[in-house]
Amino acid sequence: MSEYEHIRTMQGLPEIVFDQASDPGRLDAWLPEGLYVRPDDLPAVTVHEDATGRDEPALYRAEPDRLRIEWKTRDGGGYTGWLQVDALDPGGSEVTIHLSFRDAAGQPPREAVDSALRESLDRLAEQVRLRVDGEPG
Repeated sequence: MSEYEHIRTMQGLPEIVFDQASDPGRLDAWLPEGLYVRPDDLPAVTVHEDATGRDEPALYRAEPDRLRIEWKTRDGGGYTGWLQVDALDPGGSEVTIHLSFRDAAGQPPREAVDSALRESLDRLAEQVRLRVDGEPG
């Protein structure tokens, strides 16, 4: 099993960050480019990857009381992940994103996963910044 984790601070209350990150209709705004989530009958979702053209059935759960999002492939053989938002003073947040791949043979290269996680957190931080600043986003 391979594990990946990245942490980023963001300027915004944890509830705002979580709301921006957890809305199934806005996931595409911060996920890596070329990766799209289509909510089916929650917790069921379909993840589409442009690079492979494949659709992957997955499960998605947001826990507002814990400021946590969890996801995994439905077949149980691919990957699991979570995103946790924690409060920082004053009015900031720390966001941790974690991925676990069960099958090392089927996972992308480590550099690609690390880059995608950093990019995702940067995109989420920009979405939060736009929201906090009152700009469309």
